[in-house]
Amino acid sequence: MNKKICLLIILCSLFGLKSLRAQEFNFDVSVSTARVEGTDQRAFEALKEGIVNFMNNRVWTNIEFKPEERLEGAIVVNVKNKDGNVIEAELNIALRRPTYKTNFNTPLFNYVDDDFVFEYIESQPLDFSENTYMSNLTSTLAFYAYYCLGLYFDSFGLYGGEEFFKAAERVVDAAQSADESGWKAFDDKRNRYWLCENMINASYKPLRQYMYEYHRLGMDKMSTKQEEGRAAITKSLEYLQQMYSQRPNLLSIQVINDTKRGEWKSIYTEGTQQEKTKAVNLLREIDPAHASEYEEILTNRK
Repeated sequence: MNKKICLLIILCSLFGLKSLRAQEFNFDVSVSTARVEGTDQRAFEALKEGIVNFMNNRVWTNIEFKPEERLEGAIVVNVKNKDGNVIEAELNIALRRPTYKTNFNTPLFNYVDDDFVFEYIESQPLDFSENTYMSNLTSTLAFYAYYCLGLYFDSFGLYGGEEFFKAAERVVDAAQSADESGWKAFDDKRNRYWLCENMINASYKPLRQYMYEYHRLGMDKMSTKQEEGRAAITKSLEYLQQMYSQRPNLLSIQVINDTKRGEWKSIYTEGTQQEKTKAVNLLREIDPAHASEYEEILTNRK
């Protein structure tokens, strides 16, 4: 059976989906101009509306969604400088996903992109072509759209987001001739190139095994079989341990740590002391810069 159909059946069974039709995203978009006070705000309001329309009203896949099924998250553009039509900013993008039979949303991605410099002319349409670099603004937004879809579908089916990571790769490939940074391997070790590379590199498949087992076998079971779900979550951390032992500076491990740190601590407020100890040892290893924060798990005797 086609993998997309299998994933769609899973989504339907989880959330009671019937007829499907809509765009994929429902991002809450904001543009912060606190650092550039005194500038004309009309262009920034138009930019916000343009991003909302580009991300939320564009059809990114051939998979149909009902409005209530759309992927939710937030996009914050923190403007640092504006020189004519050129805007220098930070892009913070966060994605979350519902968990089975609960009102809880688990974070899938929370990342700040510092290499977000683009030209924006008010009222100019935001054009995009997957295989042609047209602007840094639309290529960057499209990259994160595909990347988020990849993460989302990976969390429901093992390697289920493959085609979307491949689409993100095509955006990166098309941007290799761009003057703006963030697209090339030699620009930095923390950029779009490496985010994508980490997901499509076959050597790093344990990252994607973690993504599936943590969410589908772990978080989705917590509402009905809490102990079984938490055990699956602990097991999934071993994939990150495996990757960290081989590549401790891997960007995706850093991003996962930043995205999940708070949730990890919350999950292990319950459980046996043996289970907590095992989890803390894993978390200390994969997130050594914040090792002391996980002490809270061991001291919580609930």
